Amino acid sequence: MEYRRLGRSGLTISEIAYGNWLTHGGQVEEDAAQACVHAALDAGITTFDTADVYAGTRAESVLGRALAGRRREGLEIFTKVYWPTGPGPNDRGLGRKHVTESCEASLRRLQTDHIDLYQAHRYDTTVPLEETMTAFADLVRAGKVLYVGVSEWRAEEIAAGAALARDLGIQLISNQPQYSMLWRVIEDEVVPTSQREGVSQIVWSPLAQGVLTGKYQPGEQPPAGSRATDPEAGRFIQRFMTDDVLTRVQDLRPVADDLGLSMAQLAIAWVLRNENVAAAIIGATRPEQVHDNVKAAGVRLEDDVLARIDEVLGDVVERDPAKTARG
Repeated sequence: MEYRRLGRSGLTISEIAYGNWLTHGGQVEEDAAQACVHAALDAGITTFDTADVYAGTRAESVLGRALAGRRREGLEIFTKVYWPTGPGPNDRGLGRKHVTESCEASLRRLQTDHIDLYQAHRYDTTVPLEETMTAFADLVRAGKVLYVGVSEWRAEEIAAGAALARDLGIQLISNQPQYSMLWRVIEDEVVPTSQREGVSQIVWSPLAQGVLTGKYQPGEQPPAGSRATDPEAGRFIQRFMTDDVLTRVQDLRPVADDLGLSMAQLAIAWVLRNENVAAAIIGATRPEQVHDNVKAAGVRLEDDVLARIDEVLGDVVERDPAKTARG
């Protein structure tokens, strides 16, 4: 494993992070989830990402139990707030009440007294940004949160949030966007702005929901039990499930083979070649997937390889900054 600094902060994280968006508390049983977390720890992963909304708050609880008894100083635990976690009108968004109460609930579920990175899971257009950032600053000063980040914010929102954070005497150090060979919407606006503001990317779905592993074949039904067949997860993958995309992904296989990499390792190494990316988040339903993915750590892709990838993928790559996710 290799490690990188997050933003302009003093926080060092593993360049491959373990996330439990679609697995813990839902897709896999707890024994399997714990086995994957322990495989991540054994591989040198120290950074674990979750969110209060994942699996209806169950994912945080599973992660908390999986990490119980581990040396807390050797872990970086990240979670998020924004999406609904209850039926009430204040059980969602980035108002002070929900941010504060959600933080307390996350601390209990994660069995910890502080969150290393607390992230705004989306931008809340219904709440003044000053209110949100002040609530975050108060949590930092109370010692319940060490650093603040965001997820899927646009360039202008990141700039405004970073400026307010500085005014409040705290640091906004990260953004968590979707990013992969196939989904590059952050490159033109979000990345340059983030570099100016001292913000790093912690990217989710570097495997494009599993498409970049090469397991989906053009013209064929998805394998039984794969993400594309899952009613919840499947809705996120459909944009990539066209014959054109799947054919071009298969054409990446010789690139990976020439480098002695699996398709997954090639995809993760590709996102990590971006100097503004501090970590790529991987998920797993089996420890073997963790073992394979972590081998991308430290892999360096030469310019000719990057050019070859671009040539293979051609115009199926999405680059439109307007497609940054919104709440």
